[in-house]
Amino acid sequence: MRVTQVDLFPVALPLVHEFETSSHRKASIEHILVRFTDESGECGWGEIASPSDPYYCAETVETAQLIAARYLRPLTLDYEWREPHELATRLNQVRGHEFAKAGFDIAAWDLFSRLRGVSLSKALGGTRSQVAAGVSLGIEPTIDALLGQIQHHVDGGYSRVKLKIKPGWDVEPVRAARAGFPNVLLHVDANGGYSPHRSSVDHLAKLDAFDLAMIEQPFAAREFVAHANLRQAIATPVCLDESIVDLGDLRTMIALDAGTVLNIKVSRMGGLTAALTAYELATAEGIAVWCGGMHEFGVGRAANIALCSLAGFDYPSDVSGSDKYYALDVIEPAVVAEAGVVQVPLGAGIGHDVIFSRVDQAKAGA
Repeated sequence: MRVTQVDLFPVALPLVHEFETSSHRKASIEHILVRFTDESGECGWGEIASPSDPYYCAETVETAQLIAARYLRPLTLDYEWREPHELATRLNQVRGHEFAKAGFDIAAWDLFSRLRGVSLSKALGGTRSQVAAGVSLGIEPTIDALLGQIQHHVDGGYSRVKLKIKPGWDVEPVRAARAGFPNVLLHVDANGGYSPHRSSVDHLAKLDAFDLAMIEQPFAAREFVAHANLRQAIATPVCLDESIVDLGDLRTMIALDAGTVLNIKVSRMGGLTAALTAYELATAEGIAVWCGGMHEFGVGRAANIALCSLAGFDYPSDVSGSDKYYALDVIEPAVVAEAGVVQVPLGAGIGHDVIFSRVDQAKAGA
């Protein structure tokens, strides 16, 4: 197949509830939608779900827009390919910039599966008709406010809750959450907010008392040795996220025994093609996998759901309903979670239609 047109649409949507991590707080999300059109007129959609600011990683919406327009689009146009991995290999001429490449790779997979009349889930090898969803909750002004947010989402049927933590906001909010919700599957995420010192290890060991499913990315991305040391010092499973950008990182994690859980983010790893390879390598090594999110709009969220339909994604992933984040998403039908479960779309491609009038209305900077 041959892509004859690549369109980039920067879109900004307000969050229904502000979200704070160990590094910053945000009230809206800006991502870039990618549309491929092939010579037959069929379209495939992707989403560049990069952060707006360089706190989670070095990429931003501005850098992604530049790389996508100046480098990835020319590499894509009029290149003949049969399988999405062929285009992914071509785009890997560009070093790094995984978020930008992920938007193109998702669009390739959507177009590929639409042309074959199959769901994205089936094209990836998925076997599940529904996937378990969890929610990720940011740092709140008070513990009472946090407990209120947990209650709201537990009432909505979610059984897994991830709490953002940082130095000074960790043991006490987790203690309160566990006391208030003893049966909820609970895990914490530090987004690399802790220093890789023995004092941090001793402090984080206090979280062992709260029966957490995992502690995610306590140290900075390149601190594999610190994560390996923590892994040996605490009972709570250690999950890596920001540390694993490519397969070389994953091999380092395995060699150092730096974690027992991998958060596979489609956007962070450069798309569905890379995520599939990481899934195969991790599960072969006995590492548990789940799918994290980047506050994706409906296009990226649908790609995540399709990935989660593969056997092995047993832990609830960050594929909660669209309404958890946005009053009005850019797709129809919206992603809906009922009793903490999301149905895997059966329609061709991502199984959702992008509503272009909403995309046009939500143009970033408009």
